[in-house]
Amino acid sequence: MTNAEKIALLEETWELDEGTLKEDTLLEDVDAFDSMGKLSLIVLCDDEFNKKLPGEVIKGFKTVKDILDFMN
Repeated sequence: MTNAEKIALLEETWELDEGTLKEDTLLEDVDAFDSMGKLSLIVLCDDEFNKKLPGEVIKGFKTVKDILDFMN
């Protein structure tokens, strides 16, 4: 899966308009990256990538690229 496809998944998960997110988007600027958004991200990583995403790792995410790197 390409990074563009992963970004599209994130946008869909967080109910954002297409093209809202870029790799260098700061997560602190994304309103959807709140507690529910983080929970949705955990479920997405588990369902789509079969990866467990612990809270400690989420705390280290600063940009969308950090999430994409984890999904690889």
